[in-house]
Amino acid sequence: MITAIRGGERAGEVRLKVDGLAHYYLAFAATPIAAGAEVLVINHRGARQVDVEPWPVEEGS
Repeated sequence: MITAIRGGERAGEVRLKVDGLAHYYLAFAATPIAAGAEVLVINHRGARQVDVEPWPVEEGS
């Protein structure tokens, strides 16, 4: 993750590697996620926007 995701409709930025090439997306999550955390993409909104959640998921969450 490049910049922190503040949660809700306030985006952060993630870098995803596809076939060895870096791609940058605005990222949205239900809850805040710190910069540098690993995330799982769960939805593509189009126009270089994705929904993410923390990865790996912690047990009991």
